[in-house]
Amino acid sequence: MYKGVRPPRPLSRRSFLGYGGAAAVVAGADRLLPARLRTEGSLHRGAPDVLDGKDGPIELVIAETEIRVGGRRARATTVNGTIPGPLLRFREGDEAVINVTNQLEENSSIHWHGILLPNAMDGVPNVTFPGIRPGETFSYRFPIRQYGTYWYHSHSGLQEQLGHYGPLVIDPAEGEPQLFDREHVVVLSDWTFEDPNRILAKLKKRPDYYNFQKRTVFDFFRDVGEHGLGAALSDRLEWGSMRMNSTDISDITGATYTYLMNGRAPDAGWTGLFQPGERVRLRFINASAASLLDVRIPGLPMTVMQVTGQHVRPVETDEIRIAIAERYDVIVEPTEDRAYTIFAEAMDRSGFARGTLAPREGMEAPVPPRRARPLLTMADMGMDHDMAGIDMADMGHDMGGMENAEMPGMGTPPDSVPAAAGHEGHVMPGMAMGLRPPGTLPEETMHGPDQHGKANASVPVSTRSRLAEPGAGLGEDGWRVLTYADIEALHPNAELRGPDREIELHLTGNMERFQWSIDGVKSSDADPIHVTLGERIRLILVNDTMMSHPMHLHGMFMELENGKGVVIPWVDTVNVKPAERVSVLFTADAPGPWAFHCHVLYHMYAGMFRVIHVMEPDVHMGHDED
Repeated sequence: MYKGVRPPRPLSRRSFLGYGGAAAVVAGADRLLPARLRTEGSLHRGAPDVLDGKDGPIELVIAETEIRVGGRRARATTVNGTIPGPLLRFREGDEAVINVTNQLEENSSIHWHGILLPNAMDGVPNVTFPGIRPGETFSYRFPIRQYGTYWYHSHSGLQEQLGHYGPLVIDPAEGEPQLFDREHVVVLSDWTFEDPNRILAKLKKRPDYYNFQKRTVFDFFRDVGEHGLGAALSDRLEWGSMRMNSTDISDITGATYTYLMNGRAPDAGWTGLFQPGERVRLRFINASAASLLDVRIPGLPMTVMQVTGQHVRPVETDEIRIAIAERYDVIVEPTEDRAYTIFAEAMDRSGFARGTLAPREGMEAPVPPRRARPLLTMADMGMDHDMAGIDMADMGHDMGGMENAEMPGMGTPPDSVPAAAGHEGHVMPGMAMGLRPPGTLPEETMHGPDQHGKANASVPVSTRSRLAEPGAGLGEDGWRVLTYADIEALHPNAELRGPDREIELHLTGNMERFQWSIDGVKSSDADPIHVTLGERIRLILVNDTMMSHPMHLHGMFMELENGKGVVIPWVDTVNVKPAERVSVLFTADAPGPWAFHCHVLYHMYAGMFRVIHVMEPDVHMGHDED
């Protein structure tokens, strides 16, 4: 254990784990929890809701199950009969043995999100294995090489939207760097009573089908009063010329979604208990299919201690935008004998999930009013940048061959890395000549001449880093909002290595047709991206669309270049805002084909998916992506 870790209290973090099922409040306590505090899920009366790998092989069953959500009956695709599925718990250094039986009438799968494992165990049909056929059992077996908060979900069709997901926690071998007395796993998700295939069909016919928050003539007159007729009219004409809508924040909204917290609808709510004065760890997991969620606990600051499974330097905040597939572990310290509302508001403000932290069951706190829906701006479309004084007309669109060192505003010498607090910059070995140092932010860059064809409806004039921006609808309420720019790894990476080469990928889409792709090519028509085993890659992600895209790389960690130098954070998922340029580093140290995709389920299914194939040096003798 780390020095200074508080001795366990009678009710410790391992003897009380808050967790929920779809039809009942599930406290998720292990056998040490006093009987008076236990609750049971009605779908598995008396069965454990936490499956610990130390007890032997874990048995999971994928099946269609009748559940209740918000008082309504529904058919769901469940793991062991509940939504979310059971919490799987392991310890760093152990071996996971998980037997998964498919009782559906179609193929299924489980992907272990963010887990470093052998390629054949990653669980992506047609990429790493054939899938699990009806009636068959597949045995996953892999070493546990990491710690942190993760989750698992189907990678087959749209099963994830139907409830096929659950949490996974790995305890560190050397103990936790932060003190806490108890913890709760908080799984956030979106549920629909509609068939997901019907939702997709509607979006293909009318992409704004679920957008009931469009601007009206009354909004126009309000804009005239605030900004004048010329500005209001110009704004409307600009959006009209692009055939886009400034309220297109989310493809799917509260018009069909019920937002869940640990499987519970807002009216029922989920409750996690605490004793005043305790330090409570909340492990937030966004297991949604298509919803970014803004999480806050009114009256209770949150200290972020872990991001996507990796320890970070503690930073206090009041609100966190959690993109799909991201996890944020926070510490809260409620000192009063009262209830607090955990509020997870959809990014487009069309609905929310909510739960309660309370000293006793049955207590509730006020639910905050929903805020006004945000509007996209021309900045979100990459249409209002001046490129730091660059003359657009003189430069034209073609940036081909321009080295980063030639970019105006490049303030960091190529032989050094910006020093984090208390850490001196140093030369990075292995970095290809002309590439900017590792850990630094990408420069604002004009879009090149390639418009990516009919699969891409719009091209921003320029893209830039927006990591320090909280995102649409945040930052104007007077409370602190966490951004990627605030996140630093807990320990510096003294061996941070520069890239051998860069690969730039454009996230592309056509809203009118609900087509999503990478570089204008949908996954079914795309060739794999080949990299060489051991190669150091800088992956530059350029969002040409007006939607946010949480991009996930399987099998390898990414290092998010947020300007923090040797303390840039490790992530497995990074959200890319509209008109944003994001760069990550990764070392191709895991042989085989790995999925790389947007974690908006419908975007991935429609084509925003690639395979990055890590090949032995003697197999791949060239680079087909530059």
